[in-house]
Amino acid sequence: MMQYKGYTGRVEFDDEADIFHGEVIGLRDVITFQGRTVEEVKKAFRDSVDDYLHFCAKRGEEPEKPFTGKLMLRIPPELHRKAYVAAKQSGASLNAWIAETLTHSTEHVY
Repeated sequence: MMQYKGYTGRVEFDDEADIFHGEVIGLRDVITFQGRTVEEVKKAFRDSVDDYLHFCAKRGEEPEKPFTGKLMLRIPPELHRKAYVAAKQSGASLNAWIAETLTHSTEHVY
């Protein structure tokens, strides 16, 4: 994974074409890039993000942000109750408890 200006790029290698290709993840908009070397694909990723931001500015549109920090979640009522009780038992708000639980559960990512 690569990071640039808050955007995350995922890269794969195509053995048949002998090229790296990637996409910016976490958006509805499609942003892709490619390169033959690691340096080329890194530059292409940054250039693609910059092109996207420039394109949005030129059109007077707000670029899509990868994540806002707001998460709408639908869970079974019983799980909601259990999470609430667990949060209260730990002395945290439900929001803080969920954030801490997600942080702990995703420590291995990236």
